[in-house]
Amino acid sequence: MYDGVFGNYTRWAVVFLIIFVLFILLVPYAGAAATGVAGATAGY
Repeated sequence: MYDGVFGNYTRWAVVFLIIFVLFILLVPYAGAAATGVAGATAGY
């Protein structure tokens, strides 16, 4: 629909949004796993 600057901004916005959503979804699992392993190691 838009060409030039707005098209580029829209494309980067979509890419950034996808990466941001994936980051938000994956971080809690990775953080919980890392915390669980560290907690278990520290516990023993």
